[in-house]
Amino acid sequence: MNRPDLARPRCKWAQADAMMMTYHDEEWGVPVHDSRQLWEMLVLESFQAGLSWRTILRRREGFRRAFMGFDPDRVARFTEADVTRLMADPGIIRARAKIVAAIGNARAYVAMRAAGEDLATFAWGMLPGGKPVHEPNPGVQAASPLSQAMASALRARGFRFVGPVTAYAWMQAAGMIHDHEAGCFRHACDTV
Repeated sequence: MNRPDLARPRCKWAQADAMMMTYHDEEWGVPVHDSRQLWEMLVLESFQAGLSWRTILRRREGFRRAFMGFDPDRVARFTEADVTRLMADPGIIRARAKIVAAIGNARAYVAMRAAGEDLATFAWGMLPGGKPVHEPNPGVQAASPLSQAMASALRARGFRFVGPVTAYAWMQAAGMIHDHEAGCFRHACDTV
């Protein structure tokens, strides 16, 4: 990650520190069309539920190590012994329900792929015209009818710990919802 330009106007949530600024400037809202990367982002958003994003960013490398580089095929084969191992890992959020959901979500990802359904094609196909959606009140809402539909569709495919709020945050992070605030330098960016 690059060192952020402190003078740039950005979304209010990203002004707290250099780590959040860099994440905002380089990653958040950039369209992601790689299925494995989308799965990684969904796992991290699921762990973020009820916590600050800063907490997740600080532990992202710990998550990568604990979840085998976010390789869904490897994570799908995790057993109860792996759950126990992860519960003892100080490099991640040690919430049993979230750990079990991440493993289950790897299995759902693998099952989708085995059925011929690509996560990226599915997710972007939920958007009108397959293009990022510009929300009318960026930074204000935590869910939308689109995130409710996405969460329902993911749950129908076996994903867990993915409600409308988590789906909304995931869609924002992955560039499916373009939600930069009006004063942010990235607001007017064509992120497609």
